[in-house]
Amino acid sequence: MTKKQLTLQVIDRLRNEYPDATCSLEYDQAWKLLVEVRLAAQCTDARVNQIVKILYAKYPTVDALAEAEVSDIEAIVRPCGLGNSKARDISACMKIIRDKYNGQVPDDFDELLKLPGVGRKSANLIMGDVFGKPAIVTDTHCIRLCNRIGLVDDTKDPKKVEMALWKLVPPEEGSDLCHRFVYHGREVCTARTTPYCDKCCLNDICKKKGVKA
Repeated sequence: MTKKQLTLQVIDRLRNEYPDATCSLEYDQAWKLLVEVRLAAQCTDARVNQIVKILYAKYPTVDALAEAEVSDIEAIVRPCGLGNSKARDISACMKIIRDKYNGQVPDDFDELLKLPGVGRKSANLIMGDVFGKPAIVTDTHCIRLCNRIGLVDDTKDPKKVEMALWKLVPPEEGSDLCHRFVYHGREVCTARTTPYCDKCCLNDICKKKGVKA
């Protein structure tokens, strides 16, 4: 089986296993997802969802958050870890969204990368979830599963994994597949416990069976 064939089988099986997989960050506007992906670095999505309720209650708009003191933002987001750097990035990012983009998050990948605190993973998440454009989100679950399954060859570098997946995954499938990797990584192909291979829908096609380049 080639990696392309393997990828298509993985997509099909995970689609059947997790048909309703979506981003677990809770947002109703693009700028909020921008804030939340920054807070989610080294923090659980569940905790971010709780903290942003407090943040948005005090600062309900881009303008309000752009005007907020960094120290006031930090006081709220500190439970997410790295409070000072995250607060600085959020403040700077909201100022740019307000001043350069008239309060609207840009729908261009390269423009997103120019925003403070936004890397490839965050930019891809926004492109896929907010704007419905092709996206590959290489978070820790995606990287771990792609290595274990055999879609990539022993690389933990997020950009290398992303570039490899662009060659294998149909553009319209990338965003949903990465969400399904998260679900599967949390429930079955776990990181901190022994993976539950006995109940894995990919068990018979995983790397242990051999994958051709």
